[in-house]
Amino acid sequence: MWVHPQTISHKTSQSDRRLIVFSLACLVPLLHTVAVSFSDKAAADAGRVLLTPIDATTASYAKVLDDGQFFHSFYISIKRVVLGGLLNFVLTIMMAFALAKDSKQFRMRNVYMRFVVFTMLFSGGIVPWFMTVKSYGLLNSIWALVLPHAVQTFNVILLMNFFRNLPKELSEAAEIDGAGPWYIMIRMFVPLSLPAIATVTLFSIVFHWNSFFDGLILMNKQDQYPLQTYIQTLVAQLSAQAMTGMSPEQLAQAMAVSNRTFNAAKIIISMIPIMLIYPFIQRFFIHGITLGSVKE
Repeated sequence: MWVHPQTISHKTSQSDRRLIVFSLACLVPLLHTVAVSFSDKAAADAGRVLLTPIDATTASYAKVLDDGQFFHSFYISIKRVVLGGLLNFVLTIMMAFALAKDSKQFRMRNVYMRFVVFTMLFSGGIVPWFMTVKSYGLLNSIWALVLPHAVQTFNVILLMNFFRNLPKELSEAAEIDGAGPWYIMIRMFVPLSLPAIATVTLFSIVFHWNSFFDGLILMNKQDQYPLQTYIQTLVAQLSAQAMTGMSPEQLAQAMAVSNRTFNAAKIIISMIPIMLIYPFIQRFFIHGITLGSVKE
Protein backbone atom coordinates (compact mmCIF):
# COMPACT_ATOMS: atom_id res chain seq x y z
CA MET A 1 0.00 0.00 0.00
CA TRP A 2 1.45 3.33 -1.09
CA VAL A 3 1.24 6.29 1.32
CA HIS A 4 1.82 9.83 0.12
CA PRO A 5 4.92 11.43 1.72
CA GLN A 6 2.90 14.51 2.69
CA THR A 7 0.58 12.31 4.77
CA ILE A 8 3.55 10.87 6.67
CA SER A 9 4.96 14.36 7.17
CA HIS A 10 1.59 15.62 8.44
CA LYS A 11 1.31 12.78 10.96
CA THR A 12 4.88 13.36 12.11
CA SER A 13 4.26 17.08 12.63
CA GLN A 14 1.15 16.29 14.69
CA SER A 15 3.14 13.92 16.90
CA ASP A 16 5.85 16.56 17.35
CA ARG A 17 3.27 19.15 18.37
CA ARG A 18 1.71 16.78 20.87
CA LEU A 19 5.13 16.02 22.33
CA ILE A 20 5.89 19.73 22.64
CA VAL A 21 2.57 20.38 24.38
CA PHE A 22 3.17 17.48 26.76
CA SER A 23 6.69 18.72 27.55
CA LEU A 24 5.41 22.23 28.27
CA ALA A 25 2.68 20.78 30.51
CA CYS A 26 5.40 19.07 32.56
CA LEU A 27 7.07 22.45 33.09
CA VAL A 28 3.92 24.15 34.40
CA PRO A 29 4.31 22.98 38.06
CA LEU A 30 7.95 24.06 38.09
CA LEU A 31 7.14 27.48 36.62
CA HIS A 32 4.32 27.91 39.13
CA THR A 33 6.66 27.09 42.03
CA VAL A 34 9.25 29.59 40.78
CA ALA A 35 6.55 32.26 40.40
CA VAL A 36 5.26 31.66 43.94
CA SER A 37 8.76 31.85 45.41
CA PHE A 38 9.30 35.30 43.88
CA SER A 39 5.80 36.65 44.60
CA ASP A 40 4.52 38.88 47.36
CA LYS A 41 3.13 37.23 50.48
CA ALA A 42 -0.42 38.54 50.02
CA ALA A 43 -0.63 37.46 46.38
CA ALA A 44 0.69 33.98 47.14
CA ASP A 45 -1.62 33.45 50.11
CA ALA A 46 -4.60 34.63 48.05
CA GLY A 47 -3.83 32.11 45.31
CA ARG A 48 -3.49 34.75 42.59
CA VAL A 49 -0.08 33.54 41.37
CA LEU A 50 -0.09 31.33 38.28
CA LEU A 51 3.01 31.27 36.04
CA THR A 52 4.45 34.73 36.59
CA PRO A 53 5.38 36.44 39.88
CA ILE A 54 3.05 39.13 41.27
CA ASP A 55 4.72 42.05 43.06
CA ALA A 56 8.07 40.30 42.63
CA THR A 57 10.27 40.10 45.71
CA THR A 58 13.23 38.04 46.87
CA ALA A 59 12.27 38.14 50.55
CA SER A 60 11.82 34.36 50.76
CA TYR A 61 15.26 33.69 49.28
CA ALA A 62 16.81 36.33 51.53
CA LYS A 63 15.25 34.60 54.53
CA VAL A 64 16.89 31.34 53.52
CA LEU A 65 20.26 32.65 52.40
CA ASP A 66 20.82 35.38 54.98
CA ASP A 67 22.23 32.92 57.46
CA GLY A 68 25.68 31.36 57.78
CA GLN A 69 24.13 28.16 59.07
CA PHE A 70 22.47 27.66 55.68
CA PHE A 71 25.82 27.35 53.91
CA HIS A 72 27.20 25.12 56.68
CA SER A 73 24.20 22.80 56.30
CA PHE A 74 24.69 22.90 52.53
CA TYR A 75 28.26 21.67 53.03
CA ILE A 76 27.07 18.86 55.32
CA SER A 77 24.55 17.73 52.70
CA ILE A 78 27.24 17.69 50.00
CA LYS A 79 29.52 15.67 52.27
CA ARG A 80 26.68 13.27 52.98
CA VAL A 81 25.93 12.84 49.29
CA VAL A 82 29.60 12.16 48.48
CA LEU A 83 30.18 9.69 51.32
CA GLY A 84 26.78 8.04 51.06
CA GLY A 85 26.91 7.88 47.26
CA LEU A 86 30.36 6.25 47.22
CA LEU A 87 29.41 3.76 49.92
CA ASN A 88 26.17 2.86 48.14
CA PHE A 89 28.03 2.59 44.84
CA VAL A 90 30.60 0.10 46.13
CA LEU A 91 28.32 -2.04 48.30
CA THR A 92 25.46 -2.15 45.79
CA ILE A 93 27.73 -3.40 42.98
CA MET A 94 29.40 -6.01 45.19
CA MET A 95 26.12 -7.30 46.62
CA ALA A 96 24.32 -7.32 43.27
CA PHE A 97 27.21 -9.15 41.61
CA ALA A 98 27.13 -11.91 44.22
CA LEU A 99 23.33 -12.29 44.16
CA ALA A 100 23.32 -12.39 40.35
CA LYS A 101 24.95 -15.82 40.50
CA ASP A 102 22.72 -18.87 40.37
CA SER A 103 22.37 -21.29 43.28
CA LYS A 104 24.96 -23.67 41.77
CA GLN A 105 27.67 -21.01 41.83
CA PHE A 106 26.55 -19.43 45.13
CA ARG A 107 24.88 -22.04 47.33
CA MET A 108 23.58 -19.58 49.93
CA ARG A 109 22.23 -17.24 47.28
CA ASN A 110 18.53 -17.94 47.93
CA VAL A 111 18.98 -17.58 51.69
CA TYR A 112 20.61 -14.18 51.37
CA MET A 113 17.99 -13.14 48.83
CA ARG A 114 15.24 -13.90 51.35
CA PHE A 115 16.96 -11.65 53.87
CA VAL A 116 17.15 -8.87 51.29
CA VAL A 117 13.44 -9.12 50.44
CA PHE A 118 12.53 -9.33 54.13
CA THR A 119 14.16 -5.96 54.84
CA MET A 120 12.05 -4.40 52.10
CA LEU A 121 8.81 -5.60 53.70
CA PHE A 122 9.54 -5.22 57.42
CA SER A 123 11.57 -2.92 59.64
CA GLY A 124 12.27 -2.66 63.34
CA GLY A 125 10.80 0.82 63.68
CA ILE A 126 12.14 4.21 64.70
CA VAL A 127 13.02 3.39 68.32
CA PRO A 128 15.20 0.32 67.60
CA TRP A 129 16.80 2.22 64.72
CA PHE A 130 17.68 5.15 67.01
CA MET A 131 18.95 2.86 69.79
CA THR A 132 21.15 0.96 67.34
CA VAL A 133 22.73 4.15 66.00
CA LYS A 134 23.22 5.43 69.55
CA SER A 135 24.82 2.18 70.74
CA TYR A 136 27.50 2.55 68.06
CA GLY A 137 28.25 6.12 69.19
CA LEU A 138 27.27 7.65 65.86
CA LEU A 139 24.89 10.36 67.09
CA ASN A 140 25.75 13.91 65.98
CA SER A 141 28.16 12.65 63.32
CA ILE A 142 27.99 12.43 59.54
CA TRP A 143 28.21 8.63 59.76
CA ALA A 144 24.83 8.50 61.48
CA LEU A 145 23.34 9.82 58.23
CA VAL A 146 25.40 7.55 55.96
CA LEU A 147 25.92 4.11 57.52
CA PRO A 148 22.25 3.21 58.27
CA HIS A 149 21.55 3.62 54.53
CA ALA A 150 24.76 1.99 53.28
CA VAL A 151 22.84 -0.72 51.40
CA GLN A 152 19.59 0.19 49.67
CA THR A 153 17.94 -3.11 48.86
CA PHE A 154 15.76 -1.73 46.06
CA ASN A 155 18.84 -0.56 44.17
CA VAL A 156 20.53 -3.91 44.80
CA ILE A 157 17.61 -5.78 43.23
CA LEU A 158 17.56 -3.46 40.21
CA LEU A 159 21.27 -3.90 39.56
CA MET A 160 21.14 -7.63 40.30
CA ASN A 161 18.47 -8.14 37.64
CA PHE A 162 20.60 -6.18 35.15
CA PHE A 163 23.63 -8.35 35.92
CA ARG A 164 21.56 -11.51 35.47
CA ASN A 165 20.58 -10.41 31.96
CA LEU A 166 24.20 -10.15 30.82
CA PRO A 167 25.42 -13.13 28.75
CA LYS A 168 26.78 -15.86 31.00
CA GLU A 169 29.25 -16.80 28.29
CA LEU A 170 31.28 -13.66 29.06
CA SER A 171 32.02 -14.65 32.64
CA GLU A 172 32.50 -18.31 31.71
CA ALA A 173 35.06 -17.40 29.05
CA ALA A 174 36.88 -15.15 31.53
CA GLU A 175 36.96 -17.93 34.13
CA ILE A 176 38.45 -20.32 31.56
CA ASP A 177 41.19 -17.74 30.89
CA GLY A 178 41.95 -17.64 34.62
CA ALA A 179 40.13 -14.44 35.63
CA GLY A 180 38.91 -14.22 39.22
CA PRO A 181 35.62 -12.79 40.54
CA TRP A 182 37.10 -9.35 41.26
CA TYR A 183 38.51 -9.04 37.75
CA ILE A 184 35.22 -10.17 36.18
CA MET A 185 33.20 -7.74 38.26
CA ILE A 186 35.42 -4.67 37.80
CA ARG A 187 36.66 -5.16 34.24
CA MET A 188 33.61 -6.77 32.65
CA PHE A 189 30.34 -6.36 34.56
CA VAL A 190 30.78 -2.74 35.65
CA PRO A 191 31.66 -1.34 32.17
CA LEU A 192 28.77 -3.25 30.60
CA SER A 193 26.31 -2.02 33.24
CA LEU A 194 27.02 1.72 33.25
CA PRO A 195 23.39 2.69 32.43
CA ALA A 196 22.02 0.65 35.33
CA ILE A 197 24.78 1.81 37.69
CA ALA A 198 24.17 5.44 36.74
CA THR A 199 20.45 4.99 37.45
CA VAL A 200 20.89 3.50 40.93
CA THR A 201 23.61 6.05 41.72
CA LEU A 202 21.24 8.89 40.89
CA PHE A 203 18.57 7.26 43.09
CA SER A 204 21.09 7.17 45.93
CA ILE A 205 22.15 10.79 45.43
CA VAL A 206 18.55 12.03 45.37
CA PHE A 207 17.74 10.02 48.50
CA HIS A 208 20.65 11.41 50.52
CA TRP A 209 20.04 14.95 49.30
CA ASN A 210 16.29 15.03 50.04
CA SER A 211 16.35 13.15 53.34
CA PHE A 212 15.58 15.33 56.36
CA PHE A 213 13.87 13.11 58.95
CA ASP A 214 16.99 11.24 60.06
CA GLY A 215 18.72 14.57 60.68
CA LEU A 216 15.93 15.60 63.05
CA ILE A 217 16.18 12.33 64.98
CA LEU A 218 19.92 11.68 65.03
CA MET A 219 21.31 15.21 65.33
CA ASN A 220 20.98 17.11 68.61
CA LYS A 221 22.96 20.13 67.48
CA GLN A 222 21.80 22.54 64.79
CA ASP A 223 25.30 22.94 63.39
CA GLN A 224 25.18 19.24 62.42
CA TYR A 225 21.93 19.49 60.45
CA PRO A 226 21.98 18.66 56.73
CA LEU A 227 20.36 21.19 54.42
CA GLN A 228 16.89 19.64 54.20
CA THR A 229 16.67 19.26 57.98
CA TYR A 230 17.77 22.85 58.53
CA ILE A 231 15.24 24.20 56.03
CA GLN A 232 12.52 22.18 57.74
CA THR A 233 13.39 23.81 61.08
CA LEU A 234 13.27 27.23 59.41
CA VAL A 235 9.66 26.58 58.40
CA ALA A 236 8.77 25.70 61.98
CA GLN A 237 10.60 28.75 63.31
CA LEU A 238 8.83 31.00 60.81
CA SER A 239 5.46 29.81 62.06
CA ALA A 240 6.42 30.27 65.71
CA GLN A 241 7.83 33.75 65.28
CA ALA A 242 4.36 35.21 64.72
CA MET A 243 3.58 34.62 68.40
CA THR A 244 6.85 35.84 69.89
CA GLY A 245 8.39 39.26 70.35
CA MET A 246 10.59 40.41 67.47
CA SER A 247 12.55 43.51 66.60
CA PRO A 248 11.09 45.86 63.95
CA GLU A 249 13.54 44.56 61.33
CA GLN A 250 12.70 40.93 62.09
CA LEU A 251 8.99 41.72 62.08
CA ALA A 252 9.21 43.42 58.69
CA GLN A 253 11.11 40.48 57.25
CA ALA A 254 8.66 37.93 58.68
CA MET A 255 5.66 39.90 57.40
CA ALA A 256 7.12 39.81 53.87
CA VAL A 257 7.40 36.01 53.88
CA SER A 258 4.65 33.42 54.09
CA ASN A 259 4.95 29.68 54.51
CA ARG A 260 3.80 29.24 50.91
CA THR A 261 6.48 31.47 49.37
CA PHE A 262 9.08 30.17 51.79
CA ASN A 263 8.33 26.54 50.93
CA ALA A 264 8.48 27.38 47.23
CA ALA A 265 11.91 28.98 47.67
CA LYS A 266 13.01 25.92 49.64
CA ILE A 267 11.93 23.61 46.80
CA ILE A 268 13.76 25.66 44.16
CA ILE A 269 17.00 25.79 46.16
CA SER A 270 16.82 22.07 46.89
CA MET A 271 16.42 21.27 43.19
CA ILE A 272 19.54 23.12 42.03
CA PRO A 273 22.19 20.45 42.86
CA ILE A 274 20.15 17.62 41.33
CA MET A 275 19.50 19.72 38.21
CA LEU A 276 23.26 20.28 37.90
CA ILE A 277 24.06 16.57 38.25
CA TYR A 278 21.35 15.17 35.98
CA PRO A 279 22.72 16.50 32.62
CA PHE A 280 25.94 14.55 33.14
CA ILE A 281 24.04 11.28 33.77
CA GLN A 282 21.31 11.82 31.18
CA ARG A 283 23.25 10.11 28.39
CA PHE A 284 23.35 6.92 30.42
CA PHE A 285 19.55 7.00 30.77
CA ILE A 286 19.18 7.42 27.02
CA HIS A 287 21.56 4.51 26.44
CA GLY A 288 19.64 2.41 28.96
CA ILE A 289 16.35 3.05 27.15
CA THR A 290 17.74 1.97 23.78
CA LEU A 291 19.80 -0.92 25.18
CA GLY A 292 18.41 -4.18 23.91
CA SER A 293 15.84 -2.55 21.62
CA VAL A 294 17.55 -3.99 18.51
CA LYS A 295 18.13 -7.73 18.37
CA GLU A 296 20.14 -9.61 15.76
